[in-house]
Amino acid sequence: MAEAWLIVGLGNPGPRYELTRHNVGQMVVDELAERRGESFRAHKANARVAETWLRPGSAKLILAKPNTYMNVSGGPVAGLAKFYGIDADRIVVVHDELDIPFDTIKLKSGGGHGGHNGVRDVAKALGSPDFARVRVGIGRPPGRQDPADWVLDPFGASERANLPVLLADAADAVELVVGEGLLAAQQKHHAPRV
Repeated sequence: MAEAWLIVGLGNPGPRYELTRHNVGQMVVDELAERRGESFRAHKANARVAETWLRPGSAKLILAKPNTYMNVSGGPVAGLAKFYGIDADRIVVVHDELDIPFDTIKLKSGGGHGGHNGVRDVAKALGSPDFARVRVGIGRPPGRQDPADWVLDPFGASERANLPVLLADAADAVELVVGEGLLAAQQKHHAPRV
């Protein structure tokens, strides 16, 4: 049987944050579940989980959304990893990224957290930074708006028009990481668009 992968969408809980830039990671995980006709259920690790497959008979996917606020996402992620027996190298964390323009996806494994408190907390709780990250660009705020306020705002009208494509691209990237590896996913998603 193929090994299981834990795919975590970072965000904040509750309707107030549901459609904000900071929750784009959870939106991507929702897209992955929707493609497979799966719904989320409560898990004792303080997360909502949907168990599914990349494709029938292939790698098992544990899609997860922590019930905690972004900055303390690590506990649920570590709890799920322990529950399912999944090592850091088979965890994909999907999150928003200020330093990447909107409508752009970058992938990496390991390294620093780049100031992202959710990623920092996951690495601390796992005791390792060696998990894959699908970094979904939300861009920096215009003018002098505080980045902390920007990430907690809903996407603007022009962004909302392109959001379905961005979520689909990010979900494709997750599937490629699991199915063909990080390098294949980087080669596809880091290439300039034609």
